[in-house]
Formats: sequence, C-alpha cells, structure tokens
Amino acid sequence: MATDRKIRCVLAVDHLLLREGLLRLLQDESDIEVVSEVGTGGDALQAISDQGPDVVIVDPEVFALPRDETEKLIRQNSDTQVLFLGVRKDNTGEREERPSEISFDARRISARQFVEIVRKAYQTKSVRDDLALRQLAEVEAADATKPKGRPITVRERQVLKLLAEGRTVRAAAAILKLSAKTVDAHKFNLMRKLGIHNKAELVMWAIQKRVVKVPTNS
Repeated sequence: MATDRKIRCVLAVDHLLLREGLLRLLQDESDIEVVSEVGTGGDALQAISDQGPDVVIVDPEVFALPRDETEKLIRQNSDTQVLFLGVRKDNTGEREERPSEISFDARRISARQFVEIVRKAYQTKSVRDDLALRQLAEVEAADATKPKGRPITVRERQVLKLLAEGRTVRAAAAILKLSAKTVDAHKFNLMRKLGIHNKAELVMWAIQKRVVKVPTNS
C-alpha cells in the first residue's frame, strides 16, 4: 500500500496476549504505526487525546459500554475511525450488519485479513475527511456569491463564545460534540462574516457585543 504517511493506530485491548499479538502483526507493516497500546478505558482516552490516531482498535469490553456509546465517547476527543474487536450479534446469535460500523472477529480471520481491515478503516476515515473538506469548499463557494452582513447562527454563536473564553478548537469541539473540522469551519465563517482576521479581534468583538463577560477582579 503506497502512502505518504503511516496509518497511526491505538490498540485498546484488555487481553494482554491478544494485544501483544495484534501489536506484532501491525509492527511488521511498513505503512502502519502503533503509537500506543493500552488495556483500560481511561488509558485509551488519554492515548487518543495525546496521539490523535487515525484508527483505534478497541475491544468494547475495555469501556464496558454499548458500542454506539463507546464510539461516541472516543470521538468526543478525536476524529478517529473506530475498529471494533469482535462482531455485533443479534438475539439469535447471528452477525448483525451495521454499515457504519467496522469490526472483525479475531477467531475467524487471518493475519493478512486483519491488516487489510485496518487499512480499510483508515481509508473510510480518509473518505469521511475528504467529504467534509469538499462540503466546506462548497459552502465557501456558495458564501462568496451571497451578500455580506448575514446574521450569526446559533451554532456559530456557541463556537464564538467558547473560543472567546479561551477554549481551543479541539476543546470547543469536545464540548459541542462536533468534529474539530466542523468547529474550524464555523470559526472561519464567523471571521469572514465579521471581517475579523485573528483570534484577538474575535475576543474583542465578543466582549463588545456581550457574548462573553469582561473578567472583573473580586
């Protein structure tokens, strides 16, 4: 697989022997790098926040939560693709297909298949990111043909308030349960609407319009 950069992975698996086995498989691939391998939910979230991986390979048991909640929790702090260890089963014990979910059964696949699934997960993330960028470009192109002075949306005001309070884009994204790319898009639109060129001017505007309060000494 030709690529300009390695696929950065976090392994979040509580079974030590299995985790070490998966680690060794991935270490043999020139286009994949395991940036962290952990066995608890807390350590997993810390690693994801610190490393910003492309793919998180996670055993749902690590978080002791339903898969949907596990994925939501992981993506609060990182725009990463989640690859679940073990397939979801329905009440009859049959595999339940969920188009949005990527998973694998370590008991039924080969080492080569596992590596290809990791690559598939990364490609899915790349497609998602590319789509977000295309959508943003379309919005920007449409905005260029519209008159200036349009009102600030509710979401833009939420982003403005958090940024003016000193939050980073990533922190604001976590609070609003959005991706960092989406918050960046709102920030970009805000600055263009207001004719502002940097964060300092954004903060001053927010204070002047009483979006945030001026700190006072008690």
